[in-house]
Amino acid sequence: MAIAGIYNITMDQGAQWTLQVDYDNNNGTPFNLTGYTARMQVRPKFGADNAVLTLSSPSSGIVITPLTGTLNLTATTVQTAAIPGGFYVYDLEIDSGGVVTRLMQGSVTVRDQVTLNV
Repeated sequence: MAIAGIYNITMDQGAQWTLQVDYDNNNGTPFNLTGYTARMQVRPKFGADNAVLTLSSPSSGIVITPLTGTLNLTATTVQTAAIPGGFYVYDLEIDSGGVVTRLMQGSVTVRDQVTLNV
């Protein structure tokens, strides 16, 4: 498998965030994700003990559509509201029977929310 792609993310604090990731084979056909799970963590810096956001499949923010090679990532408004504005790092991994592949990694910019619920 290839080296993880670099993709930098911007999230708005207090707003739902979604991203669709389409994973393809080298020939452009969808990678079959049958039997795979996925996970993503956002941390203040590499090696930090605390994750400010954790998403995983099948029921914690990542939905995998196996035959199309699609991963749909969603962070709720409550989750993004809990992240202080600033700069973070993340990676997204898939796992099949203990064999882990990092699909993508990069930075996350969380833009501060101005309008608050009252």
